[in-house]
Amino acid sequence: MVKKSVHEINRKIEDGSVNVVTAEEMVGIVEDLGVEGAAKEVDVVTTGTFGAMCSSGLMLNLGHSEPPIKIQRVWFNNVEAYGGVAAVDAYLGATQISDTRGIQYGGAHVIEDLLRGKEIDVHATSYGTDCYPRKVLDTTISLEDLNEAVLLNPRNAYQKYAAATNSSKRILNTYMGELLPNFGNVTYSGAGVLSPLSNDPDYETIGIGTRIFIGGAQGYVIGNGTQHSPSTGFGTLMVKGNLKEMNLDYLRAASFTGYGTTLYLGIGIPIPILDEKLASATAVSDEDITTNILDYAVGSRNKPVVRQVNYAELRSGLVQVEGKDVPTSSLSSFKKARIIANELKEWIKHGEFFVSMPVERLPREGVAKPMKQIQAVPLVKDVMSEFIVTIKKNQTVQDAAKKIWENTFNHLAVVSDTGELVGILTAWDISKAVAANCFDSVESVMTKKVLTCAPNEPVDLAARRLDRYGVSAMPVIDTHNRVLGIITSDNISKLLARRH
Repeated sequence: MVKKSVHEINRKIEDGSVNVVTAEEMVGIVEDLGVEGAAKEVDVVTTGTFGAMCSSGLMLNLGHSEPPIKIQRVWFNNVEAYGGVAAVDAYLGATQISDTRGIQYGGAHVIEDLLRGKEIDVHATSYGTDCYPRKVLDTTISLEDLNEAVLLNPRNAYQKYAAATNSSKRILNTYMGELLPNFGNVTYSGAGVLSPLSNDPDYETIGIGTRIFIGGAQGYVIGNGTQHSPSTGFGTLMVKGNLKEMNLDYLRAASFTGYGTTLYLGIGIPIPILDEKLASATAVSDEDITTNILDYAVGSRNKPVVRQVNYAELRSGLVQVEGKDVPTSSLSSFKKARIIANELKEWIKHGEFFVSMPVERLPREGVAKPMKQIQAVPLVKDVMSEFIVTIKKNQTVQDAAKKIWENTFNHLAVVSDTGELVGILTAWDISKAVAANCFDSVESVMTKKVLTCAPNEPVDLAARRLDRYGVSAMPVIDTHNRVLGIITSDNISKLLARRH
């Protein structure tokens, strides 16, 4: 049995005799030497990850103004931060968006601008007190002007991440990037073989107090991350580091089209090889790490699993989905993760970074719970009109006009001979056809690309679709594309009225 201590390994770091390898290199070493041989040979394995870490933010202290102010609300470059922690402390979330520039600029961009040495506009308001009489503050600050600028991130470095695809007929803009229609692509995140928590899945050496690489500086794990779900293989970390010591190679702001801002951050964690169990754990390969491809066309927290896949398949560039090759792309940078693991390796080899054991281990069991909701979510089937007038595609415009007149209904669902939805026709379409002296078949004037919804969809999603595309109604269809009813803006307005 191989047994080492952190103190022994740190002495080797100090005298320059330490043997450090990356997690990527460790796979081959264990194959060549076996677990026992690798445990004897290797002292430290370094890991790395670089990706979008939305649950990040900056705790900063502005120092006291003259006269003093007890900040109630505060904005940095028109991005609002939370000021309810003390007089001149604030917490700026990476995903908070600008009041003036929207999702193109947010808290992450302010953090990057500070790191770049730029001047940041500050606007703060207060209700005023005897000891803090000032009510309005306008100034500019740079990173050097701040007493503290601590990157304090509630949830970073997921052990692994579910991949995403899209079965719908339209492009989806998500935090997993742009998802193309009809399973047009698969996106994924995570460093696979280099992922810190995948190399220490039992949290033997990664826990509260573990020293880490964060943003190019030394920082610490301060606890498990929010939504820590170790029983499902989705552990997370809460981490901190000093922004003033970081560099732009490992911290960058980004904005995802149609979603918003996020912070790309580099994190690396060294794993001291204390025994054979850790040597075995750090030999995990991309083939060993599996995740699910989820269908983001379903606007629910319980997205359907399309299939299970491993990181080797994802990184190959193509995966099989429903019998066809679908291209994959990563939202995180494996190249940058490799650079981080190697830089941390050099720090340790040159005595600039010492490994540490946690003062407390992270929970190894538990599942993240969904939100408790005290009101039932209304579904489309609860508010839709089951009465809907249909017409065959080969009937005439005159037939359609007669149906609308008789039923005082503004929308006709156009169906095939077998009853499947093929289009939609409105009173406006008929008016245009009549004005153009067109009395041909319904098929020639109908709208063929029809927005639809499913009966078990939440009403909120249907309402968003109606608003996004500027339409007043959508047919409700079953899995065989047969019409079950219709949901209109009037249905939704009545529901909202009942809610209030």
